[in-house]
Amino acid sequence: MHPEMPTPYELGNQNQTTLWSECIAFYQTLAQRFPQVLRFEQIGVSDGGIPVHAGVVSADGEFDRNIIKATGRPVFFNNNGIHPGEPEGVDACMAMVRDLCYQPELLAALGKTVLLFVPLYNVDGAHNRSNTSRVNQDGPEQFGFRGNSRHLDLNRDFVKCDTLNAQIFNQLLTSWDPDVMVDTHTSNGADYPYTMTLIHTQADKLGYGLGPFLRDTMLPHIYAQMEARGWPTCPYVNPVKDSPDDGIAEFLEVPRFSTGYAALHHVIGFMPETHMLKPFKDRYASMRALVDVTLAFTVQYGEQIRALRAAARAQAAAASEWTVHWKLDESRPSTLRFKGYAAVRSPSKLGNYMRLSYDRSQPWEKDIAYYNHFVPDTTVRAPKGYVIPQAWREAIERLQWNGVEMARFDEASTIDAQYYHIKAVGSRPNAYEGHMYHDEVEVEARTGSFTVQPGDYFVPLKQDKARYAVETLEPQGHDSFFRWGFFNSVLEKKEAYSDYVFEDLAMEMLETEPELKAKFEAWKAAHPELLSDQTKVLDFIFENGARHAEPEWRRYPVLSVF
Repeated sequence: MHPEMPTPYELGNQNQTTLWSECIAFYQTLAQRFPQVLRFEQIGVSDGGIPVHAGVVSADGEFDRNIIKATGRPVFFNNNGIHPGEPEGVDACMAMVRDLCYQPELLAALGKTVLLFVPLYNVDGAHNRSNTSRVNQDGPEQFGFRGNSRHLDLNRDFVKCDTLNAQIFNQLLTSWDPDVMVDTHTSNGADYPYTMTLIHTQADKLGYGLGPFLRDTMLPHIYAQMEARGWPTCPYVNPVKDSPDDGIAEFLEVPRFSTGYAALHHVIGFMPETHMLKPFKDRYASMRALVDVTLAFTVQYGEQIRALRAAARAQAAAASEWTVHWKLDESRPSTLRFKGYAAVRSPSKLGNYMRLSYDRSQPWEKDIAYYNHFVPDTTVRAPKGYVIPQAWREAIERLQWNGVEMARFDEASTIDAQYYHIKAVGSRPNAYEGHMYHDEVEVEARTGSFTVQPGDYFVPLKQDKARYAVETLEPQGHDSFFRWGFFNSVLEKKEAYSDYVFEDLAMEMLETEPELKAKFEAWKAAHPELLSDQTKVLDFIFENGARHAEPEWRRYPVLSVF
């Protein structure tokens, strides 16, 4: 703690976290005192009308993003307060930046590396303070709320971008193009001795040279350094059953999450998760250590990381196929030395079932199964590019926010392209982060001729942002725009029929359309119980016949050009 600028956390009882107003005022004062070290400014406004800020720390006083990028300087990005009820990163970042300002030897150790940080991302939730919303958490005394002013979880919003915060974040990360990101959190889940656990960009999914570097070099270094600093760290505890005894699986951080979103830009991402039941002062100290260790690694290996990222972009732009969906490989678990507590199952006093608890008086240490490999589940052939009709502006905007190169057609023309027919969709019965998310998507690739209009967009894949484009525009991608419902209107047939009129037309169609008749006979054989339902019978003929077909119905409008 520096005597001239202690943080609110340091001035308190180590079980308190800063207010948003205190946090911003602290950085503003620090930037005024050290203008050659810290640049701190507002980068946007939240949905609730509250300013969102970001800061930059540079050892040589260079803050111009274009110059920093042009000279190839490594950039380390620390995001905090995405869940304001998990605030230790907010307080740790304040002390870290203060120390860099006041301790010349720490600042000099940055070398060419630049520190980019968001002090408190979910500013709306930070203003919604209580001590009750985090059901299982030990401190601090008061903390913010997970949802923002639209009751959305910002760590599910990085692709769909329903919030102004996510739009700001997309543009911030794209414009700065950091090499490593740490997004600070607190966990929920099993009980165990570790204060710090770590989610990282899944190495198989990150791929190229970055994945092996992360798995073989970066993670072992981080774990060793955390152990040396007195904070033994293990992978995020994601039990394959109900307790860690039976093994844990790596968390597949799909692009809705910060680390999965960062991977779309070939950024190595970390989501440190301190344990909810540990005292706030320990969570704070371990978080500060984790950020310091990861920043120091980035300084040491920054040039190598940047080279690996450049190679990954080049390989992605030249890829002949893409994996857009991954699954856990249960056939080859690794082994992890794990420290746990005895899992105890006893009759519940609330109902007729057995409840789980952990007995801290019975610690154990043993090797457990660690499922840390994922394999391709859905792979697609890489097109030369995509054609997006200008009508689908929500998708186009998000591509633009992420720096995807696009060109507009100057005149109408006819092209041959592949398109997807949406065969089946399985959607969640209840809202998930404001959308009826499609968990199941089945498509059939077809080809046809299409007329593109002046103003429609072509997205070439020979570009640095190819990965973002592919994983959002391929409908079967984990967090594609289609899965989030941006194209739901194509699932709706627009015209209808009157049954007493269509009954006769249906007979005529079966007589004149052999393909329809064959489909109908097969359907009748498969569903004899539906033949007494007039609506089911006529709907099948209406939806499968050629005479009254609507070409746009169930046709995904983004075209693939090969």
